[in-house]
Amino acid sequence: MEKKFSIAMLGAGSWGTALSLVLADNNHDVRLWGHRQEAMEKMKETRINQRYLPGAHLPESIVPTSSLKTACTHADVIIFAVPTKAIREVCQKVKGHIGQPMRFVHVSKGIEPDSLCRISEMIHEELGDLVQDLVVLSGPSHAEEVQLRHPTTVTVASSSMVAAEWVQDLFMTRHFRVYTNPDLIGVELGGALKNIIALAAGISDGLGFGDNAKAALITRGLAEIARLGTKMGARPLTFSGLTGIGDLIVTCTSVHSRNWRAGNMLGKGKHLDEVLEQMGMVVEGVRTTKAAYQLSKRYDVNMPITNALYSVLFSGVMAKTAVEQLMARTRTDEMEELAGILDDGDTVR
Repeated sequence: MEKKFSIAMLGAGSWGTALSLVLADNNHDVRLWGHRQEAMEKMKETRINQRYLPGAHLPESIVPTSSLKTACTHADVIIFAVPTKAIREVCQKVKGHIGQPMRFVHVSKGIEPDSLCRISEMIHEELGDLVQDLVVLSGPSHAEEVQLRHPTTVTVASSSMVAAEWVQDLFMTRHFRVYTNPDLIGVELGGALKNIIALAAGISDGLGFGDNAKAALITRGLAEIARLGTKMGARPLTFSGLTGIGDLIVTCTSVHSRNWRAGNMLGKGKHLDEVLEQMGMVVEGVRTTKAAYQLSKRYDVNMPITNALYSVLFSGVMAKTAVEQLMARTRTDEMEELAGILDDGDTVR
């Protein structure tokens, strides 16, 4: 992609900042929006996002701003990089600065509790006919490594392959490889649900368990994600890719993962409120656990790890007790479960 585009990056956290650097590497102009005026003015002055990504220097092609009007006016594409809980509010504010249907991308990972909407569904509900097309970007990626230009691979998905390929070209660099996938539902669910398993993996490590326990969590967690995903219309093989097992590996094993770090503190005995206050950043896995628990009831899907984590987060069950309950469940057959996932997915492509 040789043409230079004007990008509105809504969300000046670590991920929005890192992706802005990727776009700047491709010679695009980025207006990086954050809602805290003082912080954005400081970032514009110092060229550093001290709070969320202090190791990265922002080139002149990235313009920090606290004005949504400045960010969105004349943008060729608007990218949502805000937490799930802020998606609807930001969409409502963006509405007044869009004159015609346009292309949107979201790079957030979560599911809204109670409504049980995926992020793409929330954006469609709020922006309606203003959405020309919508692309989701997801996959195993830590902002800290992206800003260092370490090799990273992600996936973009959309109902429009033209739009997906356009966004693929927008982001593709020598260090940041982008694949396309037509399975929008699977890519969104894989990116959101893996945060639940990362929380559980952190708890396991916090309790002092070893690699055996973590391997079991990742493997059985993937089975849970695939069971729910296929019931909701995703393709089973999507969960064997970057946004499934790839995202699980990186999020469950890295100290960069905020969900793992939060789970680790929970495993060491800290209360949830204390953990969230100490983190200072959104831990998407907490809200997603509630949403996934509700989805498991709606679709009648067995999700024992999700249920156990829900009991720890919202019912006051001790982490060690939840693990003991998981291990004491009725015996079952692994291959029968895997066959069930493939059957639910109809044709395997």
